[in-house]
Amino acid sequence: MSARFYAYNFGIPLFCAAVVFLMFDMTNIDIAFSNLLFDPLTNTFPLDKIHFFETLTHKWARIIPNWTAEIALVGAMLSVVWPLVNPQKRPGLAGFLERCKVAPVLRFAADHRRDFLFVVVAFAVCTGVIHFLKAHTSVYCPIETTLYGGKMAHIEWYNNFQLFHEAGDGRCWPGGHASGGFTMLALYFAARRYQWRFSSALLWGSLLLGFVYGTTRVLQGWHYMSHTFWAGIFVWLACLLTALAFYGRARLELPVLSKRERQVFSAQPEATL
Repeated sequence: MSARFYAYNFGIPLFCAAVVFLMFDMTNIDIAFSNLLFDPLTNTFPLDKIHFFETLTHKWARIIPNWTAEIALVGAMLSVVWPLVNPQKRPGLAGFLERCKVAPVLRFAADHRRDFLFVVVAFAVCTGVIHFLKAHTSVYCPIETTLYGGKMAHIEWYNNFQLFHEAGDGRCWPGGHASGGFTMLALYFAARRYQWRFSSALLWGSLLLGFVYGTTRVLQGWHYMSHTFWAGIFVWLACLLTALAFYGRARLELPVLSKRERQVFSAQPEATL
């Protein structure tokens, strides 16, 4: 069972990484695709000049991952309140919170403290990994390079990678906007902990969201298509390693259960955070 888990969760993304590297980084497919979106007469990517498209796909789109991270952070902070209330020692305060309909929220947060903390940490780890790679490869976006009217040279990430110090001012690889959508994969791993039957929907929805986020920036000339794929690979691995640290492999590899089976399974004791 464990071999299948590792083969699926590590093997597939590593295989995808090899395919993306050979298919995109070692060829000119990225440039060929961006050439289709570039208007040589105006020397611009037309969609980059449409204000509404920029607002809709780049600014408003951030609402989903931003709100998710904020809700998780608030939940993590609220998770420590109910144990401090201690209804047995402070029945008056507990009764007041019950009457105000606040107690159920506090109990829910306390029961899911590990999950809220996991989402917060997973988002932070994903962001840190992407920012590290951006700074230590210094790849410039297509629109910034001489290929499309910019001033900077086009350089592949592997030609400029520096492990121990920043490689330059470029910040385009992997795709940052795409990674924002892919970080929603953290919810998939939390759902897997509870063997939720809609966990697959969260998986594919998060992958689709990241792909859409990344593709819109490709259309504007601010990324190559491979940048989106690389963002998805790194975010998946970051979320997976964080989930293993929080939940353990045994919990994550269990099959999805029906509602009744899940209730029975949830009643089983589990180490608290």
